[in-house]
Amino acid sequence: MQRYPIVLRLCLFFKLFALCFCISLAGLIPHATARPLRMIVPFAAGGPIDVTTRILVQSVGEALGGPIIVENRPGAGGNIGMEALARANPDGMTLGIATTASHALNPWLFSKLPYDPTKDFTPISQMLRVPNVLVIPASFGTRLKIDSVVDLVLYGKNHSDKLSFGSGGNGSAGHLAGELLKSLAGFTAVHVPYNGAAPAQIALLSGQVDFNIDNLASAASNISSGKLKALAVTTAVRSPLLPQIAALAETYPGFAIDTWWGVVAPSGTAPEKIKSIHNALTKSLHSAEVTTHFAALMAEPAPSSPEAFAQFIELERVKYQKMVKLSGAKVD
Repeated sequence: MQRYPIVLRLCLFFKLFALCFCISLAGLIPHATARPLRMIVPFAAGGPIDVTTRILVQSVGEALGGPIIVENRPGAGGNIGMEALARANPDGMTLGIATTASHALNPWLFSKLPYDPTKDFTPISQMLRVPNVLVIPASFGTRLKIDSVVDLVLYGKNHSDKLSFGSGGNGSAGHLAGELLKSLAGFTAVHVPYNGAAPAQIALLSGQVDFNIDNLASAASNISSGKLKALAVTTAVRSPLLPQIAALAETYPGFAIDTWWGVVAPSGTAPEKIKSIHNALTKSLHSAEVTTHFAALMAEPAPSSPEAFAQFIELERVKYQKMVKLSGAKVD
């Protein structure tokens, strides 16, 4: 008879243990199944925008206390990804990367967009900028003694039927920058569009075209190896990444073009969510680790307030409206 009380006590102990375990597990389940924050990148994996975003979200995720999943939605010059972001729930759990293309160029290149770049998004912070650079094949420069932008322009004026430049396609930043340079400097060069920046660079290296205005991140390795000669950067002032290279604005005042991207949320996202994400972004963009990684990719961190980023986007849109009109470019 003495055995039963012991057995009963053991049964009660194991029941109590099981109950405590279930309660603990129930407390863990919301964390295990909580929907992670996602970042929509409107371009393919592996490119500069994708790579820099993945570097940043790792740091931002740590600051926010949870992982951030990068979701690539490429296509139509960024339009597909931006449409997905515009339609996302504005609960602070979906963010996206706004770019020069999606917010400043596409409104003028496409007759109709599946999103409104002004009304459908809440800017949070500019993320970075990457200078563009005017490059020529080193052999071309050596053969014709072209060592500066002035030399190139003079050659174009004296050989109006010979000079050509390539770009990643009609309406691309390289195309528009080339047309702006021609307009300001008063020379002639035939534009040759390619299906992307990489084919355009291959064409330049093989001598099919005479100059490109390319993203510094793409051109840097060939500049370092001596295959390409950098004549000028397109930013308003010299880039700290290439301080020895003149800015085009030094010769042609007002010339200021660079590639940028930043973080936005769907319109209607709560202000407290925007503030929290902005604080995490700013902290990460000022960190030594992110700055070092970006420098290796020829990118400069450019954190800003939501208000400053919104104003910057509007100024860029106005600027590119004039440039698209000058070039006559359309993609549909």
